[in-house]
Amino acid sequence: MQGTRGTRWRGSSGESLSATLEALDGVLASGADGAVVSGDLFSVADVLREQPALRRGATDPRIAAETKSALVRDVFGAHLGEASMDVVVAAVSHRWAAGGDLPDALAHVAVVAGVKAADAAGDGDQLEEELFRFSRVVADHPELRDALSDPGREVGDKQRLVLDLVEGKVTPAGLNLLQRAVTTTHLTVTSALQDFIEITSATRGRMVARVWSARSLKNADADRLATALGRIYGGTVHINVIEDPDVLGGLRIEIGDEVIDGTVRTRLDEARRRLAG
Repeated sequence: MQGTRGTRWRGSSGESLSATLEALDGVLASGADGAVVSGDLFSVADVLREQPALRRGATDPRIAAETKSALVRDVFGAHLGEASMDVVVAAVSHRWAAGGDLPDALAHVAVVAGVKAADAAGDGDQLEEELFRFSRVVADHPELRDALSDPGREVGDKQRLVLDLVEGKVTPAGLNLLQRAVTTTHLTVTSALQDFIEITSATRGRMVARVWSARSLKNADADRLATALGRIYGGTVHINVIEDPDVLGGLRIEIGDEVIDGTVRTRLDEARRRLAG
């Protein structure tokens, strides 16, 4: 799912992703288990990445939608429930700007399905916290980051390492996404986790602000900051605080592609540059 953030989905692929997400909403509204659908869609995405001929057949714009739908039913029909199959058929029935966009989109929709399942179970807030917390553990431990991102290491080994670290400490949805983050579909586990965090927040109707501070923020301060950012950006903002003594004081805030840097460290650096000039 490399590159699913930001402006990744444009043109026909953006429209097709939206249609596939609508199909997901339809099957979930009909009572489908989001966790099962999530696992199924991840599996289909994996097969499409591994089988170039199948991927071409499922995305070739010269082939009729009915023919592509029949193809995926023949290949996956014995392995998927009807709800998952409906989402896959919806995906292949639309046009994709590039063949690789189809498996990336199905993986994206798989994350959304998992998030919706967590929300239905009352675990949505906890899932967001689990993803962020694990991302900080990875960022703070280079040896772990290297082990989980090593392209020469078997995916199964990496997933077992994740399981050893979090078993019994996270929700089922959290475990699923943390283990997916160490597959080879992202350049690094760090980029995968950030992708999942952004998709999770977007699915739940929230924006994510990463806030660097010299010390942890009190709940009241974090709430005031979230409210202020929500007014500025016109939506609900979820705050993820990253403690970094190097900022000295003040805050650095990243939300979307924008940066608000009011840290003492930055002001000192700017003063030094002016003096040196």
